[in-house]
Amino acid sequence: MFRILTLNNIAAMGLQRFPRDRYTVGPDVASPDAIIVRSAAMHDMAVGSELLAVGRAGAGVNNIPVSKLSERGIPVFNAPGANANAVKELVLAGLFIAARNLIAAHEYVRGLKEEGEALSKAVESGKKRFVGYELPGRTLGVIGLGAIGVEVANAALGLDMKVIGFDPKITVERAWQLSAGVSQANSIEQVLRDSDFITLHVPLTDATRRLINAKRLELVRPTTVLLNFSRSEIVDEAALLDALNREALATYVTDFPSVALRSHPRAICLPHLGASTAEAEENSAVMVVDDIRQYLEHGNVKHSVNFPEANLPRSRPSRVAIPHANMPNMVAQILSALAAANLNIADMVNHSRDKISYTIVDLDGPVSQETLARIRAIDGILSARICPE
Repeated sequence: MFRILTLNNIAAMGLQRFPRDRYTVGPDVASPDAIIVRSAAMHDMAVGSELLAVGRAGAGVNNIPVSKLSERGIPVFNAPGANANAVKELVLAGLFIAARNLIAAHEYVRGLKEEGEALSKAVESGKKRFVGYELPGRTLGVIGLGAIGVEVANAALGLDMKVIGFDPKITVERAWQLSAGVSQANSIEQVLRDSDFITLHVPLTDATRRLINAKRLELVRPTTVLLNFSRSEIVDEAALLDALNREALATYVTDFPSVALRSHPRAICLPHLGASTAEAEENSAVMVVDDIRQYLEHGNVKHSVNFPEANLPRSRPSRVAIPHANMPNMVAQILSALAAANLNIADMVNHSRDKISYTIVDLDGPVSQETLARIRAIDGILSARICPE
């Protein structure tokens, strides 16, 4: 029986995919084999030695101590693309809101005290303050062409916008999904110089923290609208505020309010609504539950942020799954330990990603606890377990 701890409200459609005869699931589960989380902070959370996996029902994993879990041989799964449509729609809404001054116009009308004919006159006399512009022919620059960036780029083409994109690490899968009408930029700087709207769709890493800084903001036009539905830290807030105050940037639309931004006249702040649709929450929960089940039951890895992908169709009931350091001679030592136990290998797979390698082995006979202990004792082994039959 696997034990699954939920740290937030996870969509029932996802949790229902755990068979109740094999899984205990809930917010009060002790000594969990896996944890599913949305936004709860896990960095200071003590986790037991039983923990095998963590799943984030969403894309970002900044609330999870990925490095510490990697050191223990624990994969962290997420749900890339599950919220792509929800975020895409919010980005499009941001384009319209900024171009047509909708927030300011709405606040103006809410503040009117007139009634009857006087109200009509006030509406007509005030509307000239909120003259906007249309999107066709304007250029949208998309920085980051993952699942969300590709959907945003393709949708903007449908609005008759010109679209330029930049992503030096675009995957083959995303490249196939990207419309041929999207122009390829050679650098972030080119996107900043040539765009009327700029939207950010990159994960928060050491390399992307303050990606949009003072130097790069000097490249944008005074009429440019910058949209950030990725993470607040991707934009240097001090440099951003300076650009807004100097009117070197027209508008900042973000899903991440701050004290300084929430009341700024050139900022439009939303309360982190990117994935806040029933559909996105359900899609994320279904994806992460399916991936955790595959890992717990068969050792297969898909959509992990710290482990290499590995899929081995099961050929025998007996299977061991072994995360280990990505260093020479590791597989040979594992196979030697299995050979010493007279175990014949039916099939195996080994893949590496950065500092972690992962090996799955199907065997003709059962693996004893003694053999498992011998494998765990090898220098560089992060963990080792027998997958249930």
